[in-house]
Amino acid sequence: MPAQVLDGRPVANRILEEVAAGSAELAAIRGRPPALVAVGVGDDPATRSYFRSIGRLAEKAAIRFEARYLPADASTDGLIEEIRRLNVDPAVDGILVQMPLPAHLDAARVAETLDPKKDVDGITPDNAGRLFLGRPQLVPSTPVGGLEVLRAYGIPIEGRRAVVVGRSNILGKPLALMLLNENATVTVCHTRTRNLAEVTREAEILCVGAGRPGLITADMVRPRAVVLDFGTNWTERGLVGDVDFEAVKEVAGAITPVPGGIGPVTTAVLLRNTLEAARRH
Repeated sequence: MPAQVLDGRPVANRILEEVAAGSAELAAIRGRPPALVAVGVGDDPATRSYFRSIGRLAEKAAIRFEARYLPADASTDGLIEEIRRLNVDPAVDGILVQMPLPAHLDAARVAETLDPKKDVDGITPDNAGRLFLGRPQLVPSTPVGGLEVLRAYGIPIEGRRAVVVGRSNILGKPLALMLLNENATVTVCHTRTRNLAEVTREAEILCVGAGRPGLITADMVRPRAVVLDFGTNWTERGLVGDVDFEAVKEVAGAITPVPGGIGPVTTAVLLRNTLEAARRH
């Protein structure tokens, strides 16, 4: 029997309805809606697509959204100057700096510059440290989006073997911590993991966010496993994930599609984080 397809759109819509109600309530109190500014560097099509998606969903969530783009040759100092302006702008509640940044930019310095109270994607050392210590405030929206999908479909996490493929600061590492906090037994894999397929076949919950289209094939998946595909790769075929969806759905018990899986939930969670930041602002 083919896997259950975990459609993220109804999950996202539920979150957006809750955010819209909270945004309207806050706007009535202080005279303006929550405001989010997203900053991208260069002309990456994935970034522009993501920002357009945020804009569409922000309207549903009653949140003011603005996208700003710096040129591809922007310097670290130039990006930091832009962030500092947003940090002190009283009309801005949340700031998203799209990661990963181009290789010539110092992502660590950028993250350290961002005001933790406006850091709606949880990239600052302050928010990352809080997550590590089990005292989270603003947390990365992508891994939370994956967990929201599991909860919405009643898929248990506690006591299960979870494997995370990818170790980025915005997905793999925080996702592993969140799964640990849900009492899963977690293994983190990466590009230097030996015999990757042997490890992934042990997973009851397989989470993939390595940025390599089609990385996970059917022979790498445990029968009836839950597969969360966090990949967003632009190819000649359009947007695809890190999992060979058509093949893996014949093996897995449940799987998220790309597009339409974790993506819309991630955006909804980002907007929920913006509302939370606005309430504290």
